[in-house]
Amino acid sequence: MDKILRIDMGAKGGPKAHEKPLGEYAGIGGRAMTSAIIAKEVPPMCHPLGEDNKLVFAPGLLSGSVAAMSGRISVGFKSPLTGGIKESNAGGQPSQMIGRLGYAAIVLEGKPKDDTIYKIIINKDGADIVTDNSLNMLGNYDLVAKIKKECGDKVACISIGPAGEMKMAAASVAFTDMEMRPTRHAGRGGAGAVMGSKGVKVIIVDDTGTSMRTPADPEKFKKANKNFVQGLKKHPVTGEGLPAYGTNVLTNVVNEAGAYPTRNFTSGRFETCSRISGETQAETETARGGLATHGCHKGCVIRCSGVYNDKDGNFLTKQPEYETVWAHGGNCEIDDLDAIAMLDRLDDDFGLDTIEMGATIGVAMEAGLAKFGDAEAAINLLKEVGKGTPLGRILGNGAAITGKVFGVERVPVVKGQSMPAYDPRAVQGQGVTYATSPMGADHTAGYAVATNLLGVGGNVDALKPEGQVELSRNLQIATAAIDSTGMCLFIAFAILDQPETFQALIDLINGFTGQKLTADDITALGKSILNNERDFNARAGFTSKDDRLPDYFRKEKFAPHDVRFEVTDEELDQVFNW
Repeated sequence: MDKILRIDMGAKGGPKAHEKPLGEYAGIGGRAMTSAIIAKEVPPMCHPLGEDNKLVFAPGLLSGSVAAMSGRISVGFKSPLTGGIKESNAGGQPSQMIGRLGYAAIVLEGKPKDDTIYKIIINKDGADIVTDNSLNMLGNYDLVAKIKKECGDKVACISIGPAGEMKMAAASVAFTDMEMRPTRHAGRGGAGAVMGSKGVKVIIVDDTGTSMRTPADPEKFKKANKNFVQGLKKHPVTGEGLPAYGTNVLTNVVNEAGAYPTRNFTSGRFETCSRISGETQAETETARGGLATHGCHKGCVIRCSGVYNDKDGNFLTKQPEYETVWAHGGNCEIDDLDAIAMLDRLDDDFGLDTIEMGATIGVAMEAGLAKFGDAEAAINLLKEVGKGTPLGRILGNGAAITGKVFGVERVPVVKGQSMPAYDPRAVQGQGVTYATSPMGADHTAGYAVATNLLGVGGNVDALKPEGQVELSRNLQIATAAIDSTGMCLFIAFAILDQPETFQALIDLINGFTGQKLTADDITALGKSILNNERDFNARAGFTSKDDRLPDYFRKEKFAPHDVRFEVTDEELDQVFNW
């Protein structure tokens, strides 16, 4: 990957593509690349939907090689949801294919002068930008079916649905999976709205005629990859729990811990959660001829995804992940797996973040727009978003906007972004991450659940403030580095518990790049990424006052443990003091 593809959508005479050398961005990938470009090239005070914002797609350092688990793609931009820098990443096929085409990044710049819809075809010969207004307002599923008919099933798609075209702040960018379905999403922060503002409906990636990226030291790389895979397979989370039940294995675990946000974050337990647990989901999928174990991209060895069929055995959606099942399930007191799967399908088709939409519907229910537990009403609210009605446009801009419009005080957001499926009072380390991450409330930014609830990487009492700042700090640093490799974050379970697996990861990177990185170098990489992101946010007007949870998390006790969030503001301000 020795070049960057820059596409100026506002160029005089129509959009134009240029290949540029890496220059100062040489040697980085994934989140390190996207955050570096955004921090350096995007004016922090610009409008997120304006011509000065950029949308950056970057495969990880190892993407396009045979390294296991290396198929994540990073998407960077100034967020229309938070107003700050944003990195959102996803699985699917495009990252590996872009890596094999030799691009370290694809950057959408500028803005068209009118509402013309474009598709971009990228292959070994370069990029072709084509006007295609027939794609206007197609859902992701119909869009990909149309592309498949035109280009065959060997290409991959990066696309937006109607929500992105309507520039909603909860709009996602979809990436096709191994079956060429638009099921993998860079969901958080409104990436789809930024892509919509550039007039780009779909990027078609065709890696025909390319080959796997080759390592600098093939023997070292091969040995490290073998050890790395063995490490993943022997860890109980990555080798057993996730493959058997997917991420939704957490429903029973988090509920039992009393940390499962129920009824818009008013209680930590959902009485009927067993109806939507990972165990029930896997059993249902298998009985209907779906799959309870499946990878989201080639080279995945954890395989925590699956295929969810409807009652007649027809494909409905991919296996809904834990956070999706929670957002549309327990958070709204809905215990109907089929309804949750339908909501997931609609989110993917409209191009929406499932976490943001589930949290938003929870706020709407608290406002009285629907009753908690009413699955049909939840589906109808989501359809309002897809149709772009006035109500739908409010909901499609997220929980913070919805709370303001309907006068709801209890809105679980940080920096305008909804909290995911772990209450910060019962998982206090996760609360530190929600409060301080440059991304807004984001569970993946520093997954303290691992150590607070699962005993991975040690044990820190989830209900007490002691040790949470250090835990979140270390996890945020490690996550930023992992997000730069193209590796799935779930490898963290094994590398936190097994030093030899962490060393295998370092050897894998060194074997591929020819570098001699140490653990300290990995830490330094993570810190540099966070420094870039925090610097951008500071220049965009963020202060320490934005690194806080909503006040009610300090005031309201949370059942069943009757706890409040107790990490002080002074302690939160020490997270990035290194």
